[in-house]
Amino acid sequence: MPTVDIDPDELRELTGREEKGDEELKEDLFGLGLEFEGRTEEGAFELEFAPDRLDRLSVEGVARSMRYHYGDSRGVHVPSTNAAEWTIVVDDSVPDERPYVTGAVVRNVDLDEEGLESLIQLQEKLHATMGRKRAKGAIGIHDLTMMKGNPATEGSPTIEYVGVEPDGDRFVPLDSDRELTPAEVLEEHQTGQTYADLVSDYERYPAIYDDLGLFSFPPVINGRRTEVSTDSRDLFVEMTGTDQWTIDKMLNIVCYALAARGATLESVTVEYPDGDSGGRELVRPDLSTKTKTVAHGRIETILGIDLGSEEVIDLAERSGLEAETEENENGDLVYDVTIPPYRVDVLHPLDVIDDLGRAYGFNDLEPKYPDVGTVGGRHERSRLEDAVRTQLVGLGFEDLLNFHMISEAENFDRLEIAPDDDVYGAGDPPTIKGPYSEDYTMLRTWVTPSLLMVLERNTHRAYPQDLAEIGFTAAVDDSENTGVAERRRVGAVLASHEAGYEDAKARLQALARRFDVDLETPPTDHPTYIPGRTAAVVVDGEEVGVIGEVHPKVLVEHDLEVPVSGFEFDLEALR
Repeated sequence: MPTVDIDPDELRELTGREEKGDEELKEDLFGLGLEFEGRTEEGAFELEFAPDRLDRLSVEGVARSMRYHYGDSRGVHVPSTNAAEWTIVVDDSVPDERPYVTGAVVRNVDLDEEGLESLIQLQEKLHATMGRKRAKGAIGIHDLTMMKGNPATEGSPTIEYVGVEPDGDRFVPLDSDRELTPAEVLEEHQTGQTYADLVSDYERYPAIYDDLGLFSFPPVINGRRTEVSTDSRDLFVEMTGTDQWTIDKMLNIVCYALAARGATLESVTVEYPDGDSGGRELVRPDLSTKTKTVAHGRIETILGIDLGSEEVIDLAERSGLEAETEENENGDLVYDVTIPPYRVDVLHPLDVIDDLGRAYGFNDLEPKYPDVGTVGGRHERSRLEDAVRTQLVGLGFEDLLNFHMISEAENFDRLEIAPDDDVYGAGDPPTIKGPYSEDYTMLRTWVTPSLLMVLERNTHRAYPQDLAEIGFTAAVDDSENTGVAERRRVGAVLASHEAGYEDAKARLQALARRFDVDLETPPTDHPTYIPGRTAAVVVDGEEVGVIGEVHPKVLVEHDLEVPVSGFEFDLEALR
């Protein structure tokens, strides 16, 4: 899950709750779905949050949610926006691969060190999530006083979004003291090397000019001339990308964060050329609201409680929403719920109901038996899972529950395998058509990658670390009715200075004895594990898994400095 670093003192200041202690803050944050993961070296809270709530990627967004939680704020707030003075003109030369731009002017912002750090964190977190590591959307924030607009016929200053030759005009990029062409930035600058793949195949590179010259090379790096500091008071925010909706929503989140610090928003006009875009003229930021219709009966059914219409309206306002009652064509009570511009996650009426339930307090919901004629029981597979889990804990493993979704890099590349390899863990993965984050683009095909990711995040903790998971995996399979084969697999890793093949095999043998199955471990090859220290897991004559010592290449890739051994096999083999 994504994490965000929040200074608790700054959170208290922005919420106006100076009396709140750290432990009380943690409880309140948990009530919003933000889990405390620890502290940074500077003492900030490290919070894990749902990846759909991108408006909480900064302390300003978290503080806004907490004010609603406390009842200090209510309803939908839309900041006022002054009329546009600046214009972004999009030239025909802009690369077809990255045709869209948006922007806003932010005036009278008060940026101390903490505020600047929060803005930088918000920018990078949006890049990593909604912006798909800048591939779908990239943010540039500039000191407006260091910019000079081109002359315009109607007197408003103008900047241009254009396409330039790789060896075209020079500029001084951030963290540099010499002028470079865009091509030289990709070859010589550290940030340019990191993001070179995003534009290296373009015939012309995206660039933004003012009257003084090139000052932004999106999505790679900004120019040093317009660098933002704590002395900056007026900012120019521009975003480019492959989708207008995405960059507009990213812009809204940034604008709300800056407005929370007392800044004034000013519109920017975006002029597209004739052609595919139809010579459109847009005024941004687009702070219009949207509406979802939710039936009263569905709210009560989903939450399992009886509510009056006034209570529903109150819960909506305490969620940062607004609700108005009306009757539908069948005479049923429904609510037209207004969604604020910074909420990119509300796609369905159920998302609204989730907000209402959280405002009510999920811990305050009383469990009750459903009004049906039968009572559910445990599935045989669930009984088997519990039995295996109990044995794994008894063998010294810590039981985990990881996410089923993962990225191709984590599932395959970092473990030295490919989807079409003939090894355990390979396979054609079910992929997500429109993922919000590049960290979650597919369903995992095996459990071991998730376990190694946990070890990677816990290198600061003491060893040994013995971890196990009985987890869901999936692979495309045309022979299945759904087109996807779903499996439950048992994965385990042992990490310590003395971890070896024998340690993993001893635990596996103990597990096999408990379930009275015949275990064999004939030698095999697998890219994730060390040759000669790898074996197949054969249960009752059928090959169902793999066991071995993790290869040094995989350990280095995961920043692990101790040996790791482990095994993984199909749960059904123990039935």
